[in-house]
Formats: sequence, C-alpha cells, structure tokens
Amino acid sequence: MANIFKEIRKKHRRKKLLAQRAKLEQSQGGAAGAPEDYQTRLLKHRHATMKRTLIIVCVIAAVAAAVILFIEKRSYRNYTVLQTSEQEDIVSTGYVEMDGRILRYSPDGVSLVNSDMEPYWSYLYEMQNPVADVKGDKAVIADVDGTFMEIFDKEGETGSVTTSYTIVKARISKSGMVAAILDGGDSTWINYYAPDGSLIAENQTHVEDPGYPMDIAVSDSGDVMMVTYQFVDGSDTTSYVAFYNFGDVGQNEDDRIVSGYTYEGVVIPQIQYLDSSHAAALRDDGFSVYTGPQIPKETTSVEVENEIVSTFFSDKLIGMVFKSEDKDKQYTMNVYSLNGNLKFSKDFNIPYTDIKMSRDSILLYNDSQICVMNSRGVEKYSGTVDGSINDFFKIGWNRYLLVMDSGVSVIKFS
Repeated sequence: MANIFKEIRKKHRRKKLLAQRAKLEQSQGGAAGAPEDYQTRLLKHRHATMKRTLIIVCVIAAVAAAVILFIEKRSYRNYTVLQTSEQEDIVSTGYVEMDGRILRYSPDGVSLVNSDMEPYWSYLYEMQNPVADVKGDKAVIADVDGTFMEIFDKEGETGSVTTSYTIVKARISKSGMVAAILDGGDSTWINYYAPDGSLIAENQTHVEDPGYPMDIAVSDSGDVMMVTYQFVDGSDTTSYVAFYNFGDVGQNEDDRIVSGYTYEGVVIPQIQYLDSSHAAALRDDGFSVYTGPQIPKETTSVEVENEIVSTFFSDKLIGMVFKSEDKDKQYTMNVYSLNGNLKFSKDFNIPYTDIKMSRDSILLYNDSQICVMNSRGVEKYSGTVDGSINDFFKIGWNRYLLVMDSGVSVIKFS
C-alpha cells in the first residue's frame, strides 16, 4: 500500500513539474519546448544583422565612391601661394623632388630642403653644368661635359667619382648604383659605379659595334643596366636595346648581356626603368615594355603612325603627344597602360613647352602657363601665372612647386 501511495505522489509531482514547465515555455514564447521556432528566430535575427551591416557597408562605399568621383572630376579656377622663397641665382639652380623632399642644386653645391626651403643638409662642390638624376631617396649630380659626379642619399653624400673622360649622362637606381656614359673621343665608355663611387665595371663601345649609346637606365636593385645603342648601316638606322646583368645571373653571359633586342629603321632616344620589374624603351614609332627583374623580356610593343611630339611616363602609364588633325585642337594625347591598352585619348590646345608626369598628375607648362591633368585626363587646372616659369612639379596632394625667374613658390589650387 505504501508503494502505491509513493507512486501516486511521484506522478503528481511529475504532472506539477510538467505544468510549470509548460507555463514557463508559454511565457518565453515556447522557445524551450519548440527548438525549431527558436532556431528560426535566431536565423532571422542573424539575417537581419547581416542585412543591416551590408547596407551600412554599401552606404559607406557609395559615399567613398562619390567623394573619389568628386575629387576626380573637380576642377580648380584659382591657386594660392603657400610659401615663397627668393633665390639670388634662380637661373642656374635646379630643383627636383626626392622622396617627398626637394633637392636643390647649383654649380656651387646641393641641399635637401622641405617645402619651406629649410635645409636638412647641404654639401658644397664646384661644377660647371650640374645635372641631377633622382630615384627614390638616391641622387646623382653629374657635371655634364666635365669629369666629376657626386652621389647622395637622404642623409647626405655617399660617394664621389672623378672620371677619365667627359660625362655625357648619368643615371642612378633606387639602390644607389650609378651608370654613366663617358665620351672618350674615338670611343665611348659605359661605366658602372657603387654608391660609394667605386668602379664596378667599364665597357668600351664603338660606333660600328654595338653603336653609339643614346641612353642608359638602372634597375631598382642595381643588378641590371639597360642601354640603348644606335648605329647606321649604309642609309639605314638601327637601334639595339641591351640588358647587362651584374649579378649572379649574368656572370656566365658574354659581356654580361642577358637579353637584347634589335629595331631596324627605328631610333630609341629614351629608356627608363619604371619599377622593380618593368622597363620601357620610348621609340620614335611607339614604345616597348620589358618585364623581368633579372632577364627582361619584351612583353609589350605599341606602334603608332603619327609623328610623336612628346613622351612622358610614370610607374604605371606611358603617354605620347601627337599633332592633332582637329583644326580647333593643336595636340592629341594618348595614354597607355604597361600592357599596351589605351587608357584614354584627349585632344587639347595648350601651347606647352614641357610635359611630364609628376606623382599621379600630368603637368604641362610654358614660360607663363600651367595645366594639370589627373591620370584619367581630367583637367584640374589651367591658367597663367605672373613671371617666367623655369620648372613645375608636384610635391604632395594639391601641393606644387613653381620655380620662377624671381623665386620658388609652393602653391595649391582652389
């Protein structure tokens, strides 16, 4: 009998517990008793959260795109002078950007300055015709038609060179290696120097073989030197582009030439290393791009029919200017990617004497006018300035250095 009452009490407690649980489930929406409904609501909550996050991301992206588009399309009508520095001998002083700073050089010396023309360092020398070449935070200043070169980095002088023959041209790499063309009279020399000025290699060339060196360039690493030669066979002009590797890759090659390309009936006056693995040859009938850090291969060749008036380039773009067939527009500008695709073509009527790419902008100017375009060909500013312009280049976002006959000014557009 006791066992029977015991079982009855157990059943009663069980029913009571079940009733309490049912009541609790009802107050909580049935989550404990209906796991399927709880999972459904959880999934809906997650979807709602993801939807809100996606909407926020899309709104931020749309705002960012609108801002970028506004900046891309915006044009300026005026400029403001932020800083002016008067120089006593502005005609013989040169300026070039050097890793966000300004290298100022003259026949008497060189200094690295900020946009306020305040020096980080200065160095004195004597040259008759100094010409600077800068890559990254390295620079070489060569006395063209003289026999002296100075090599610098952002901290100051790293080395100097006194050559046996007169200097025609000197180029530097991001690693500080320097290549120079020297005029030896009956023959021409191409010498290669370390950042401290010590001679690494020298190569004597002749007009007959492989030709007269027109230009030189050095890879960022300093391992590869690029040279363009020109020679005449009868009435035909031929150009030859050679790549010399001074690292391990080139030690078993004849004259260390790891690759070379011949162009018959073509003149190649200018070559340039664009980045660590791309080099370009600017031909009189177009351009070629070579790819490869150690053994460069020609990967792009673009030929044009119109006569090329000017060329310019950056690490991503190559531009060419031709005479326009439009009577109302004097010039046509074509800008290409490194794979040869035409990025844009633009007719314009700016009577420029100089054109260059400075940072991400295309700059055109003459002695009294300046014009700035972005890398998509959108004209950002065009106008005249007071005085005579010697040089013009970009030093920061909406910051430009304007070198005048009366001094140097840092300007911004508004």
